Amino acid sequence: MAHAARFTIKPYFVPAGKTARQQFKWKHHDSQITGKDGQIYYQKKRVKAPEDWSATAIDIAASKYFRKSEKSENSVEALIERVGKGLSRAAEQSGLFKNKKDIHIFIEEIKYILYSQKAAFNSPVWFNLGLHDSYGAKSQSEHFIWNKKKKSVVAVNEAYRHPQTSACFIQSIDDNLESILGLLDSEAKLFKFGSGSGTNFSALRGKNEKLSSGGYSSGLISFLEVLDKAAGAIKSGGTTRRAAKMVCLDLDHPEVEDFIRWKWKEEKKAQSLIAQGYSADLDGEAYRTVSGQNANNSVRVPDRFMRSIGKNKKWALVNRTDGKTFKQILVDDLWKQICEAAWHCADPGLQFEDTINTWHTCGVTGRIKASNPCSEYMFLDNSACNLASLNLVKFLDGQQGFLLDEFIYVCRMMFIAQECLVDFSSYPTEVIAQNSHDYRPLGLGFANLGSFFMRKALPYDSEEARAWAGALTSILAGTAYKTSAEMSAILGSFAGYQKNKTEMLRVLKRHQTSLKHVQWRNLPQELKANASEVWETVIATGKKHGYRNAQATVIAPTGTIGLVMDCDTTGIEPDFSLIKNKKLSGGGYLQIVNQSVSHALKILGYSSDSIRQIIECVSQTGSIRGSGVQSEHESIFACATGDLSLSSDAHLKMMAAVQPFISGAISKTVNLPAEATVEDISRTYFQAWKLGLKAVAIYRDGSKFAQPLNAQNTKDAEEEKPLPLCGECGHQTILESGCYRCLNCGTTTACAS
Repeated sequence: MAHAARFTIKPYFVPAGKTARQQFKWKHHDSQITGKDGQIYYQKKRVKAPEDWSATAIDIAASKYFRKSEKSENSVEALIERVGKGLSRAAEQSGLFKNKKDIHIFIEEIKYILYSQKAAFNSPVWFNLGLHDSYGAKSQSEHFIWNKKKKSVVAVNEAYRHPQTSACFIQSIDDNLESILGLLDSEAKLFKFGSGSGTNFSALRGKNEKLSSGGYSSGLISFLEVLDKAAGAIKSGGTTRRAAKMVCLDLDHPEVEDFIRWKWKEEKKAQSLIAQGYSADLDGEAYRTVSGQNANNSVRVPDRFMRSIGKNKKWALVNRTDGKTFKQILVDDLWKQICEAAWHCADPGLQFEDTINTWHTCGVTGRIKASNPCSEYMFLDNSACNLASLNLVKFLDGQQGFLLDEFIYVCRMMFIAQECLVDFSSYPTEVIAQNSHDYRPLGLGFANLGSFFMRKALPYDSEEARAWAGALTSILAGTAYKTSAEMSAILGSFAGYQKNKTEMLRVLKRHQTSLKHVQWRNLPQELKANASEVWETVIATGKKHGYRNAQATVIAPTGTIGLVMDCDTTGIEPDFSLIKNKKLSGGGYLQIVNQSVSHALKILGYSSDSIRQIIECVSQTGSIRGSGVQSEHESIFACATGDLSLSSDAHLKMMAAVQPFISGAISKTVNLPAEATVEDISRTYFQAWKLGLKAVAIYRDGSKFAQPLNAQNTKDAEEEKPLPLCGECGHQTILESGCYRCLNCGTTTACAS
């Protein structure tokens, strides 16, 4: 390809001849994370950070992402400069840029984006990137990389020269002991460097099936227990972040009923131990004793099953070895088991098999069988995805405006950076390294949507909010695929493109066609004009040059990186509650009302005195009702929890507004009140399928970790206890996007972003 076709980067945020760090005012902060018992879990004096960063953002960045061995980091500046240094080497090796000057400009722009909290990479980038370049860090661990000169995958024994930077992995498994133990080994590598892994275990024979030796298999659950214990023993990314796993199972597996009830049964055991006085904490003795606690569980549900619900039809469970029917069960009975288990313990979630594969860009290569731990990355087995998320609140302009050009620019720059990391990074197995090179899937997304709406005085559950969500997602996805086509013009399309060309263009045209479902009348016209234009360019440029990446977008949970970006809400989630714990410099907390509330009240025209009185009332009661807010404005302040909580339909409709523009899926928890019934869960799951979602997970308030024994009715359910305490510092967690997230120390469980 002609050298002139490579990227020439012009300064946008950082003036020519200047550096990103020169654009910010700086402060020093004494970072400290204290547990509920007063014990200090992390402490570092005089951490240098941008002036606008909160105490929480600094403390989370320092405790989770700073290098802590010899040559330890002591500033946000050192952290971001280190990431920039590693990314610079990746950019140089990518072949995308015209010269070193363009690379320098590109890196300074990316560093500005990170310093300003406009966007962030997934956690493994912060954990690992640049450690070799800045500090000469070494780790003797066999990984695999794409060797550009040899044009093949090769093994390397240096894990930091080519660091693991993808958060999301999907791995396969075969029905033999060697494959099972191989998965154990590769999962350990992933967890060690801060990533998560998902696998469909449907290939494993059931416990009723014969072995070649003449005996019977110990069964699916027995092997899941081994892998679960291994995950529980490994701390992710060298920190106290727990390993993240997804376990998927096809609905026709002979052990699917045991799988559906597995966590429910284990919860009962834990609750019995808690009743005897053992600790109820997530990492306490009760939950450490039982199995199944280190993974999210999902069943893969085909359309033919969903269409059979309520029609008195039977469903066959099929042996893996001979293909014969092991058992027939009524569809409605199996559906009820799923919904009852989810009522009791929030698992299993559902992944809709046919919907997922209808939107698959590489169906000729093979079907999508599984996802990453939080269900946002869905692609071929033995593949990996690097994530990055934009902080939507950072693109608000004044009270009502939106910085569209800046949003598009940051989307493009972050996507280019993600592409640079694909062949630069290492992977735990040869086949994952090969597939990463051949298909290059990426996951650009956003965070802070709930806060974005509240600051615009829009109810999360409104047509206007859903229109904004659909429009911004369509522009983000269109910009990513447009950039992918531009990179393809320079370097060529991904290796698997030609055989999947028809499928990929079909899917991209479906994305384009979905623009007609956005309620554009509720939006500034520039959004419609931009979305239409970018998708026309995506199709036209792609037909000419192909695409560099098989996938482009996901909506991730953004747990830890959301805290580093000072997001009030994660991913696509609404606000959890109106009351926040504001961390004070030097330690301690102050309960405050979410700052988005005053922004919304100002837009709605309330006077300064009224706003002050309303905030004081909300701080005392935790509720907007009776605070002086007009009844017609109350819905603007609805949250996931509280007396003005959002309905399950509100969650599902927001997901449905975004899903048609996402390559992967959406990490999301649909919150239900404690008094929700099994029928309510059934309706929620069914509605998710009808709305065209790829996956759905629910949480009934109080059902996980705290549901009282024998809670069979509403009265018992009202005795709910809070969500689990953080296993690191002992503070209360909140549940967002399938992750229990500690706002004190940033520890998250069951997710890897």
